[in-house]
Amino acid sequence: MIKKLLGYIKEFKRDTIITPIFVALEAIMETILPLLMSMIIDNGVGKGNIKYVCIVGIIMVFVSFISLSCGALSGKFSASASTGFARNLRKAMYYNIQNFSFSNIDKYSTAGLITRLTTDVTNVQNAFQMIIRMFVRAPFMLIFAMAMAFYINSRLALIFLGALIFLGIVLFFIMTRVHPYFVEVFKKYDDLNASVQENLTAIRTVKAYVREDYEVSKFYKASKTLYKYFVRAEKLLIINAPAMQFTVYTCILLLSWLGAKMIVSNSMTTGELMSLFTYTTNILMSLMIISMVFVMVVMAKSSAERILEVLDERSDLTNKENSIYDVKNGSIEFDNVGFSYTKNKGGNLIIENINLKINSGETIGIIGGTGSAKSTLVQLIPRLYDATFGRVKVGGIDVKDYDIESLRNEVSMVLQKNVLFSGTIKENLRWGSKNATDEEIIEACKQAQAEEFIEQFPDKYDTFIEQGGTNVSGGQKQRLCIARALLKKPKILILDDSTSAVDTKTDALIRKAFKETIPDTTKIIIAQRISSVEDADKIIVLDNGSINGFGTHAELINSNEIYREVYESQMKGDDENESR
Repeated sequence: MIKKLLGYIKEFKRDTIITPIFVALEAIMETILPLLMSMIIDNGVGKGNIKYVCIVGIIMVFVSFISLSCGALSGKFSASASTGFARNLRKAMYYNIQNFSFSNIDKYSTAGLITRLTTDVTNVQNAFQMIIRMFVRAPFMLIFAMAMAFYINSRLALIFLGALIFLGIVLFFIMTRVHPYFVEVFKKYDDLNASVQENLTAIRTVKAYVREDYEVSKFYKASKTLYKYFVRAEKLLIINAPAMQFTVYTCILLLSWLGAKMIVSNSMTTGELMSLFTYTTNILMSLMIISMVFVMVVMAKSSAERILEVLDERSDLTNKENSIYDVKNGSIEFDNVGFSYTKNKGGNLIIENINLKINSGETIGIIGGTGSAKSTLVQLIPRLYDATFGRVKVGGIDVKDYDIESLRNEVSMVLQKNVLFSGTIKENLRWGSKNATDEEIIEACKQAQAEEFIEQFPDKYDTFIEQGGTNVSGGQKQRLCIARALLKKPKILILDDSTSAVDTKTDALIRKAFKETIPDTTKIIIAQRISSVEDADKIIVLDNGSINGFGTHAELINSNEIYREVYESQMKGDDENESR
């Protein structure tokens, strides 16, 4: 794990190496100061030698300046190294997530990924900074202070050795017990973030149904659970403070008692005892810092495992060595296709025994009940998922043989959940083609029947769209998403229930525009309304992941019971509406 993480230091290696050097110099200078002070007391003040006091005093000022400079430089370089390390981790995670297939994304919650990119990376960043600075400083200070203590009086220095052994046992006990709690803590962070994200995303629905109390209760429950795990962890961590206090005061009492006896017996000078008290502070402060770093490392270890889980995740969808970059046409073929969301081929099949041929330029409608796998079926075409069994062909070639980016550039898909990003209408539409001209944008909007309402906005195509498209209606959002898809000028256009929020007249105008302006593009329209697909060249009736019927509107009315029932129920509803 450590080796993998160190690989993300990259261009900040120099800062990472320089920081411990300056830290070590700072620690050395600080350990020299008490010795100089004892020399001033014993050889200067004790003997009334003012000249000696001045000379050693100047040396102390110079040593202090070096220590201060080294401390400032170590702080600067450690900040650069740790923030750079965090940046590289976030960048690597974010880039890897972009390569995830839909099945990879399904493994993680959105809130969980956000927590890993923010809280977890911050924990690792803080631990890294403490390791290259404080965790270097503390051992150096400890070693040099111990060495100086043994140099001054080896018998009294044994007190520090006993303190080290005692605190080492306490730290080991804390580390082994607290780590499992922090593993659970960060899982609970995911639950808390999920609660917040869901609430904020659906805040209008929450208010419409007056469910604020329920959402507050859900948030409180997630917060309380997180609190409980933190309390359990802190109950163990808090042992560190009294153990440290006990050690500090025990050392001071023993030094005072034994040191006073040695001064009386002339086996130690006052200056030496004073310097030993200073080294006591240095040693115990070093131990305290080490314990703090250990606590941070324990937290960071849990975060690092979660980060590496994302970094090590590899997309299920990969390009072959000799991938094909040219999609000849928009013909589609399903050859005995079966699909399961689990990688195990023995898993429950969502789609089964799909055999289907669609010619380039045809318009195909898909009808089926909720859960009949309509969306799943079309998502196999641009390789958002890979078929578990059989083959899906586009342009006569297995989709697995294509370069993924090239294939998806030729398959434009308006997903069931329409998403617009914060930015102007133009910026959103240029997701379809980043180099699209204003004329191409206007033409695409005309085809999608979006131009009329865009022209009514004061800023027209420069109108700012709020995050999630909250300042446009559902029908307007759908039409903008269709226009965005048309700008790709694809060989295959898939509309996954993408006209459900527009009226039947607008729906008909959109289909008419498709027929006139993109006759060579294969069009697949998933719809709940029969009127949206009745003019299609062929209509697929899906039922429980299998094809129940395939033919024209007239053929299915006569031969397919499911299609006929849907048609009659919708026609009956239309007749009742007209009579009113």
